[in-house]
Formats: sequence, C-alpha cells, structure tokens
Amino acid sequence: RIYPNRNIKPIVFVYLTTNHTQNKMNWEQLLSLKRQGDTGKRLRIEQDETRLGFEVDYDRIIFSSAFRSLQDKTQVIPLSKTDFVHTRLTHSLEVSVVGRSLGRLVGKKIIEKYPYLQDIHGYQMNDFGAIVAAASLAHDIGNPPFGHSGEKAIGEYFSIGKGQQYKNQLSPKQWQDLVDFEGNANGFSVLNSSRPGVEGGIRLSFATLGAFMKYPKESLPKKPTKNIADKKYGFFQTDKDFFQEVALEMGMIPNKNNPDIGFERHPLAYLVEAADDICYTIIDFEDGINLGLISEDFALEYLIKLVKDSIDSSKYKTLETKEDRISYLRALAIGSLINDAVKVFIENENNILAGNFPFALMDKSKYKAQMDDIIKISIKNIYQSREVIEKELVGYQIIQTLLDKFIVAFNNKFEGKASNYDQLILKMLPEKHHLEKENLYERLLHICHYISMLTDGNALRLYETLQGAKK
Repeated sequence: RIYPNRNIKPIVFVYLTTNHTQNKMNWEQLLSLKRQGDTGKRLRIEQDETRLGFEVDYDRIIFSSAFRSLQDKTQVIPLSKTDFVHTRLTHSLEVSVVGRSLGRLVGKKIIEKYPYLQDIHGYQMNDFGAIVAAASLAHDIGNPPFGHSGEKAIGEYFSIGKGQQYKNQLSPKQWQDLVDFEGNANGFSVLNSSRPGVEGGIRLSFATLGAFMKYPKESLPKKPTKNIADKKYGFFQTDKDFFQEVALEMGMIPNKNNPDIGFERHPLAYLVEAADDICYTIIDFEDGINLGLISEDFALEYLIKLVKDSIDSSKYKTLETKEDRISYLRALAIGSLINDAVKVFIENENNILAGNFPFALMDKSKYKAQMDDIIKISIKNIYQSREVIEKELVGYQIIQTLLDKFIVAFNNKFEGKASNYDQLILKMLPEKHHLEKENLYERLLHICHYISMLTDGNALRLYETLQGAKK
C-alpha cells in the first residue's frame, strides 16, 4: 500500500513481516481499530486526525444510556445522600483520567521502543491513552445497583434462592454464569450488539474491547490459578462467539484448551486494572475521611508514606483545612502510583506480550505494602461500616424480589400460562425488553441484565411499586 506524502523505505516492511514470534502478541494487532460488523481492516494511518476511532469509543460510551445510569449507582455507600461521596459515574470518570495518563506514559515508551508503529502505521502515544481512557470509562458499566452486593444478590438468587429450580435445565457453564453473575461479563454484553436488546451495542474498537476485558475467560473452569486473568470471568455464553472473534483478531494468546475458552490478557487491560486499583484505593479512602469514618490523623499517616519523595513540605504547611490537606496528598499519591505502575509495565512488557505476567501491576508496585494498609483500614472502617451493611441488606431484598417477579412472569408468558398479574408485571418492562426468548438460559439472563441496568433509585421505586408500598 502506498501513502502519499510519506517517505517509507521498503526494507521496513520486510522487518515487520518477520518480527512476530509465534507465541507473542504484537502491538499492530493489539491496537486494532476494527469494530463489530466490519468486513475489512481500519488502518490508523488513514484515520481523520480530528476524529480518531479510539476517541470515538470514548464519546460513544459517554453518550450511552448505560453510562448515564452510573450517576445513580453509588461507589461506596449505596443510596447515600451525602453529596461528596463518589457515584459509579464520578468514579469511572476519575479512573478514565488516571487511565489516560497511564496509557500516554506507556505509549510514549512503546513508540520509542518500536518506532515503526509511528513511522509505518501512524500510531501516536495519545492513541494508547485514548484506548485505556475509553476502556477505563466503561469498566463499571455492567455493574448492578447497590455495589458489589448487587452481583452477589443476583448470584445467590440462583445458588441458594428460588432460582435453584432452573439448574437442571441449563448446561454447567450457563448455570455458572448465573450463580456467579459477573459485572465484567455483563459490561461486555453492553458494549457489543451480539445479543438483541442489550443497549443495541455501543460498537467499540476491538483494541478498546481488549483493554476492557480484564478477565478474558468463560465462567468455567473455575479452578483457582495464580494467573490474575483467571480471577473472574469476562463474558456470558451468549457472547462467546463475538468474544473469540475479538481475541483472535488481536492475536491474544489462548491459555485454555478447547472446549474451554480463555486467553492471556490484552496488555492494556493491565493499565485499566491499575487505574481502577489506584482510584478505589486512594479515593474510597478519601471518601471515608470526608465521611468521618477514618480520622485525619490516620489518613495523614497512611498517605504520607506514598508521597514522601514528592511532597512539598512548605506548601503542605500553608494548607489550613483538612479537605485541602487531604486533596493535596491524594493528588500526589495518585501521581506516585501512576509513575510506578508505568515503570512496572515497561519493565515487564516482553513478558506481558508473551503471556507470562500473571500478576496485577500494583501487586508488583514498590508501594504495595502501603496500598494494602490503606485497603485494610478502608475495609474495616468503610466497607464494613453499619451504614454500608444496612444499605446492602436493602439491596439484597430489592434485587431478589425483582428477579423473582419478572422471571416468573417472563417464563409464564413463554409457556402460555401468564396470569393477569404476570401480564401487569411485564408491562413494567421497557419496550426494548419485550423480546421472544425460547431458550430458558437467555430468558433468565435477559431479566438479570434488565435488573442489573437499573439505577439504585429506579430499583427501589420499582420494588416499592411491585410491593404495593408506593402511592
């Protein structure tokens, strides 16, 4: 292919075709601009610089209804009325900012190491930042209401609740999808259109989808391994064909044997995970301080350990309020963790490309002990606080009640025995969810998806309506 106004030496093409080793991922494939439904390649060198495909990904997520719903899903304390507590939306925006910084810093190093990515293909360091920012923005898009207890509430409806009755009618992997309902897998469904009724699909580039897929495997086998990519699962059985298409298009390395599907991570997924780890460690801690659940003295003691090499003592002494002091330390702490995560990534880039890095980046951080200390106090003082526990209990009751009422009505309709009450229940479903599902697994998953996309407030209002408590 000849491009005008570009001085490309043919010898470079020879290098490119011989540089790829069999069991190692390569950046040209990993940075794929292809989207679901494309029949050919999208080349970076042909992109409009004013409207890059990776930046389009970010815009599509921002304008999606699934992303907007995160404004009423609380990050730490479900249904909290406290103004300054982070929602899933503000958390996601902050993770995307950190992710963009991580991506750009790594991208700069990668372009320096592999100059042909820029000289031949036209990739820039900001492309890496745009991919990681978009994937980070979407990282919580599939999470149910009421925090992580929402996932557990859905799973336990099937494992120990009324949903147990469906087990013998499903395959082992279908059943595992339900009893281990996973927000990451649900998010992958939101971001693609392989399943009708799932937001219509946002159609992101394969590179962004790859960076989003922190756990590129199906729900079984569940046997524990030391590989961070196997910690959870990343797609439902309904999405496995498209998942494989994405993974194979980008040359991700399989780590499972057929018929089990599993891959080593896309390298940029490590950066998305690091951005999330950094934000929830530091910013949830900050929320706990602002809520009075953690004393300022504790906060200063723990944060100072992260910023001792970068703090400006004279500036710090001029800060008069607790909020200003904590905000200053938080910004420095995030900066320290970003720089260290980049260092760990670059030092291990060859192993990551070869699928030989089974760790989270922050597990190899020089600040791991300090982060563990912060998480430990956050678990004790925030995540296990009475307010959080009380709200999670409410969330369990709401989610399991909604699941039961809609699943029973949906199944009865399919079986031709829907009562008038069932028909009234189904009228509460939005029009886009009125789909004919002959397969039991798809019906169950469809209702789980509908419930998972409700906001905290909408789930509560719907529950009150169905219980006859709302006037």
